[in-house]
Amino acid sequence: MAAFAIVILVTTAAVFFFINQAALRQIRAAEVRDEQALTSRMQFQLSMYYAMQGNWNGIQPYVVQLGTLYGRRIIITDTGGTVVADSQSGLLGKLYGDTSAGAPILLPGRSGVGTIYMTSPSSALTSLSLVYSSVGRYFIWGDLLAVAAAVLATFFISRRILSPVRDLTTTAGKLGQGDLSQRVESRDRGELGQLAVAFNSMADDLERAEKLRRDLVVDVAHELRTPLSNIRGYLEAIRDDVVKPEPAIIQSIYDEALLLSRLIDDLQDLTLAEAGKLKLVVQPENATTIMAQSVSASQAQAVAKGLTLRTEFAGPLPLCLVDANRISQVLHNLIANAVAHTPAGGSVTVSAKQQDARIVISVVDTGEGIPPEDLPNIFERFYRADKSRTRSTGGHGLGLTIARRLVEAHGGTISVQSELGKGSSFTFTVPVAS
Repeated sequence: MAAFAIVILVTTAAVFFFINQAALRQIRAAEVRDEQALTSRMQFQLSMYYAMQGNWNGIQPYVVQLGTLYGRRIIITDTGGTVVADSQSGLLGKLYGDTSAGAPILLPGRSGVGTIYMTSPSSALTSLSLVYSSVGRYFIWGDLLAVAAAVLATFFISRRILSPVRDLTTTAGKLGQGDLSQRVESRDRGELGQLAVAFNSMADDLERAEKLRRDLVVDVAHELRTPLSNIRGYLEAIRDDVVKPEPAIIQSIYDEALLLSRLIDDLQDLTLAEAGKLKLVVQPENATTIMAQSVSASQAQAVAKGLTLRTEFAGPLPLCLVDANRISQVLHNLIANAVAHTPAGGSVTVSAKQQDARIVISVVDTGEGIPPEDLPNIFERFYRADKSRTRSTGGHGLGLTIARRLVEAHGGTISVQSELGKGSSFTFTVPVAS
């Protein structure tokens, strides 16, 4: 309301000022014309008086009448500059000092017989009085009406704004207290509506992050509990002489310890990658060589399951700017995931092609595919489309998450396309070495 009132008052004052300036110019122009006409008339009258009298004797009462008639102070001086008439009688008989604005009184055929001086009315006061008397009262009433309209507009606008803001504040308070199910209902399509949509999106992200955090705690506990329980069981059995510390038992304990070590290493890599502190040794590398080595390392696993594992290249590839060990880790995770979810007789194809300043690498399988509802979460840590959470599919649910983080650390992107019963295609990009 204060802002509206200030704008109204400033606008009114500015309009009034410019109207007054325009009136002042017109009044001054009229005054100049009137002054010239009045001066000429008085010059004529006074010259006729001097011509009839032959001097200025008796001129004082006449000048007083003229001053009263025209509302001016009129002063008459003789040729020596002595005041012979003053409409206000204050300077009679004195020498008049200001001789710059007078008009000479002339007689035909003779030189000047005196000088007339007249004061001018105040143009500014006249214009201000005229403008105020004609339009000023309308400005005052207009101001009052505009301020009243501003009060009403402010009342309704503030209610419209503050109501959703109040709802947003209440919902934010409940959200801050841990109730992540709170959402803001707003039908506004303007900025407040956009704010409500952004707030609800933030609340969705917080709720999803909190769910993932709880799932992470449960999953980490589960993943650690199983191998630790196995190790504890073996050690208790050996301690109680239930079994002998034979090489097979020791190998089983070693395998469980190795699984724990891999899980901890993966969690460490994932934590570093998410914190942006993962160290990469980036240099120009041959993408074909990296792919061939990764396929060769997984060939035995594929053959053992009765799968065909092959590579395809769309022409020669330029060098890529990557950390070879980390990209090999990405390929190993994707190939291992594809082999684990492809039945015997199927195939896994690793291909690559250049696309602008990127090399696009794909791992395509003919496996069971991924349900559409699971695709948005497939790269989340510990997430499995297999809700039974057995180890029959291998791994502990971090491979795809680590793959995504490693690709993003190289400035690339990773995506998946899948159809149930037809297989999946994982694709990621790495930069070309320029």
